Amino acid sequence: MLANPMNIPPLSIAAAKAALAAQFADPVLRQRATMLWGTRGVGKSSIVRQVADHFRVPLVDLRLTTIEPVDIRGAIYADEVQGKTVWFPPEFLPGPDQPAGILFLDELTAADQRLQISAYSLILDRKVGHYRLPDGWQVVAAGNASFHGAVSHDMGTALADRMFHFHVQAVIDAFLDYGVAQGLAPEVLAYLKVRPDKLDDTQAQLAQDHLVGASPRGWEDVSRVLQSGLGETARQHFVQGRIGAANAAEFFGVLRELQAGVDVVKLLAAKPGADTVALLPRTLDGLYGMLYGLLAACTSAPVLTRALEVMEQLPEARSTVPLPLREAQTLAMELMMQKALERGLEGAILDSPAYARYTAQRQKDGLGR
Repeated sequence: MLANPMNIPPLSIAAAKAALAAQFADPVLRQRATMLWGTRGVGKSSIVRQVADHFRVPLVDLRLTTIEPVDIRGAIYADEVQGKTVWFPPEFLPGPDQPAGILFLDELTAADQRLQISAYSLILDRKVGHYRLPDGWQVVAAGNASFHGAVSHDMGTALADRMFHFHVQAVIDAFLDYGVAQGLAPEVLAYLKVRPDKLDDTQAQLAQDHLVGASPRGWEDVSRVLQSGLGETARQHFVQGRIGAANAAEFFGVLRELQAGVDVVKLLAAKPGADTVALLPRTLDGLYGMLYGLLAACTSAPVLTRALEVMEQLPEARSTVPLPLREAQTLAMELMMQKALERGLEGAILDSPAYARYTAQRQKDGLGR
């Protein structure tokens, strides 16, 4: 776990998202800005977007490192009728016709200090110049602290004292659940299941003065590379360029073991019984490679029914090393049930003799359903 000298309790992505959603739902709490702290690629901007989508409200996303102070304050002009200068607010700031939404000030701590002054006005007073943010809008900022290894300007105590602060960290179980829901490559999920320390090694890479390392966002990109039509050499180049040479070398080593150890297509086509047992994995990498490979293949009732039969026989796998077969079986059954519910395939599970025998055995063992 990352050091946290700011004395901010760490939160998972899911917990931070739930907190932001609860804040937006409360009209009083919504008036106070929230700051999301976290390493690069941990998913800070993603959860803000998801909260806006959940409430079906507009999101104004300002990357503060790409704009100038005048872009927030607006342009000044001489009003000859009033005999004074007046500020024209920028068009991206919400007007009276948009009563509710989320204003996201990303990369706040990395922005030029002149720009931060304008941003602070929106955070502290919900206004800039003569412009005032509508009451229904929530202000969320995000950035990195200096101990995250990023370019960062210190936040003054006057500003910090006027915000809620969440220290967002990557949690492997939450990321795996997210990866299943998003259809990430099963090879990536299997690798991270047995090497959770590789989900985010930003701190370790920075300690070695390395610019590129692994992060949750990086693994999403690796998944896209694996699911693309690129050739083997090109895939290696892109993965190396996204998560670093050492991480890529280890990942491809495991990937070759996954590909050699378990053939999901053959496993699904095999007859129940001895033919299935002969194809079951014999290594830890192969075990989770098979699990996530089967899960990715479960897009129809017949495939799901067969996958349940395979998982029922998993404890029969022969291996020269101890494997967490029962644990993996339980995880697979839970994930398959979850996917079935999402896709309207729950009938295939309820009608499955293999699943019925699995639940009966768990009840017999005193483990419940």
